[in-house]
Amino acid sequence: MKAASRLAISVSLILSFVQVHAQQQSVFDQWDTNSDGYIDRSEFPDRFPASRFDQVDTDDDGRISRAEDIAFRGRNRAPQSRAQSANSNQNPDSQIPAGTRVDKDIIYETVNGRDLPLDLYRPANADKPTPLIIWIHGGGWRGGSKNRINRCIGMLERGYAVASVEYRLSGEAIFPAAVEDCKAAVSFLRLNAKKFGLDPDRFGAWGSSAGGHLVAMLGVTSDVDTFDNHPVTSKASSKVQAVCNWFGPTDFLRMNDFPGRIDHDAPESPESRFIGAPIQENKELAQKANPITYVSPSDPPILHMHGDNDQSVPFNQSELLHAALQKAGVSTELYRVKNGGHGFRDSVDSAESLFERSAAFFDRNLK
Repeated sequence: MKAASRLAISVSLILSFVQVHAQQQSVFDQWDTNSDGYIDRSEFPDRFPASRFDQVDTDDDGRISRAEDIAFRGRNRAPQSRAQSANSNQNPDSQIPAGTRVDKDIIYETVNGRDLPLDLYRPANADKPTPLIIWIHGGGWRGGSKNRINRCIGMLERGYAVASVEYRLSGEAIFPAAVEDCKAAVSFLRLNAKKFGLDPDRFGAWGSSAGGHLVAMLGVTSDVDTFDNHPVTSKASSKVQAVCNWFGPTDFLRMNDFPGRIDHDAPESPESRFIGAPIQENKELAQKANPITYVSPSDPPILHMHGDNDQSVPFNQSELLHAALQKAGVSTELYRVKNGGHGFRDSVDSAESLFERSAAFFDRNLK
């Protein structure tokens, strides 16, 4: 009788799991209208706030995989306390170290009535000006959020301040808006370095995917004023002293050299939307948006980390910029993340080792 009871319970549990899993699959498949195995922002239901998409998209690649969907549903099935929920909304994937000074939504510039904010995190008990990491989020230049600093949160415990920047997305303003915004944020932080206890000579920039492209642009345009167009912040330099580029595009016109899940030459590709026109029909404009265009011997040290199985931004993008920097005599490192997809998904390297490699790079160049 007891054995029969245990069997019945086991069967019931299995059936419950299958039903839940099947429900997740059916909802995911219903939302995945083009059946490519991912949900992008255009497919995400309007009844949910944009912040919900950002919470589910844990690798910041601008799309939700089935695994991310299942993981999100699973971790949200258990009830949360009010305090846990508030912390999750502030920074869903990170645990901010105790004592960290957090200033949210600092306005660094206003463009045509549009306030541009950044968040500033400063380490506890800092007794001298601290080096700064400027985090630029990804999301195909059309999504993402400054509220997610899980990639670099560990820098606070290493004595760095972290600034996370909001910039105008391609649905609001096309190139060069996002580049101008990021440079304005750097200038603002340098202009107010004394106020915030920052060392203006030790600014590093770090970003992933579209954010990788933007931090690369920060690095290679340090010696030109083409994008320093915001009236207030242009009073201070927008230079950075080190750049960590995680799998960012660097030469839009070469992105289709290798097949992947995206036709980058298409009129609706992230790159075409970023510049506001099909890239192959507007090559001169596309070149102006390419970091590789601005490479010069005065560029700061740059670390590139890229998965060799990236189906969204091909590995050749980091190879191309790395080679151009080498030719110019710039200090450049390229780390090939074995088996890594976009966001380093399925890579041989652990998330901890990838962070440590990036952190060590900043330590060498900013400390």
